[in-house]
Amino acid sequence: MDVNKLEHAEIQTENESDKLLVEKVFFHEQEHVFRWWNDLTADEQRNLLGQLRLIDFNLLQDLIGKHVEGNKPTSLKTVTLEPPDIIPVPQNDSQKARATEAKEIGENAIMAGKVAVVTVAGGLGTRLGANRPKGMLPISPIMGKSIFQLYAERIQAIVNKYDTVIPWYIMTSLNNDEMTRNFFEENRFFSLNPDNVSFFTQGVLPVIDLHGRLLMDSKSSIVTSPNGHGGTLLALKEKNVLSDMNERGVKHIFYHQVDNVLIKIADPVYLGYHIREGAKMSPKVVQKTDPEEKVGIVGIRDGHLDTIEYSELSKKERYARNPDGTLKFGMGSPAIYLLDVDFVEKINESHFALPYHKAVKKVPCIDENGCKTEPSENNAVKFEMFIFDALKHAGKSIIMEVVREDEFSPVKNAAGDNSPDTAKQSMINMFGRWLREAGIKIPTDEAGNVTGTIEISPLYALNAEELKEKIGQPDGVLAGKKIVFTGELNLQ
Repeated sequence: MDVNKLEHAEIQTENESDKLLVEKVFFHEQEHVFRWWNDLTADEQRNLLGQLRLIDFNLLQDLIGKHVEGNKPTSLKTVTLEPPDIIPVPQNDSQKARATEAKEIGENAIMAGKVAVVTVAGGLGTRLGANRPKGMLPISPIMGKSIFQLYAERIQAIVNKYDTVIPWYIMTSLNNDEMTRNFFEENRFFSLNPDNVSFFTQGVLPVIDLHGRLLMDSKSSIVTSPNGHGGTLLALKEKNVLSDMNERGVKHIFYHQVDNVLIKIADPVYLGYHIREGAKMSPKVVQKTDPEEKVGIVGIRDGHLDTIEYSELSKKERYARNPDGTLKFGMGSPAIYLLDVDFVEKINESHFALPYHKAVKKVPCIDENGCKTEPSENNAVKFEMFIFDALKHAGKSIIMEVVREDEFSPVKNAAGDNSPDTAKQSMINMFGRWLREAGIKIPTDEAGNVTGTIEISPLYALNAEELKEKIGQPDGVLAGKKIVFTGELNLQ
């Protein structure tokens, strides 16, 4: 079929609804998707029409006009950039007292059932050499528990400690939803109550070529891509998660991404500060390791709280220092947020709509002959929303600094930095610090890493304080016996 001569009438469909859909595709000049229509089986034709029906063509045309045909920048030039006021890691008695007060407020909210957890887990671990959900990755240092199991045990430990309910909502993608659900069912939800664990899929957008035409990955299928972590806020509404939260009396959402193995789920201190200040969306931050670390930073851009991407910072801004020698713009974002349910509902109102950003990528597709091709150069545009774009609408936020070594160790690469190996070492080192605080001697090498292997289940102790209570300070005694670390310790 010659795409240049396609007419509506050549695309035979079964009903009036399909006919109107075809007309819409032609109206938006995307008729090339029907190039192989007469070669498709009836099921393949239905699949293609089903995909097309899910596309918001008005939105797509608007994105093409802004980001492809107009070639406009995705964001305006920053006029002013200032560091934000933060709640620092407690150092003195006054700061520690405020943290204790905040913790009590957060614990009361947890006990009252006002807190839910949202885990963004839509990706596959392809960069890790595995074509399965990243949350299924075995990661704990001795037992080899999956990331999902670690999170489940942390949630169960909080439920046990506060005699409460913490609903857990896991955002998957069309690519990994079934695998994720099956994994939880096979593992009996890691002893969590299945009624309190829900899965919902992230929205997708079509991928276009550099000229604004829909890319095809087969003769009957369009290339799609997740709509970015900002799409979480849309999905919470569209998948009726917000409705479920309201029915349960949930007021606060603890949001995090699946790959951070040190995440302090539903941190009561963080919750308490957020609630006490009447905040609507609040980020945690960690000190950047160095000026060139490629993470976004939290700052006040043109009068509004925002996350500024590494690429948006000038060299001068990246290297700017405070009088005490710390980086002026050094508060990196580990993508941990607290959001109020009513705020997410407002974000879903049109006047709070998050902007889309474009990403130019190499995307496999089929060529004009219908043959699969792996491009050697960028050939496609994906559109994504970023959750941090909601910050400027929050009105009130708190920014809480935490210690990286205690709360941030992502798994993104197969080897080197931010890999399974570094994540396991991060956990071992954290457990080592807990044990030292409880009076146990733990050796380290010249780099400060524990020489040996340690694993402490969240169900045994959620933090250093709980471990102290179990072991006994300062004698390091457990169950009547003094603990001596001999290279491996497994507390379950």
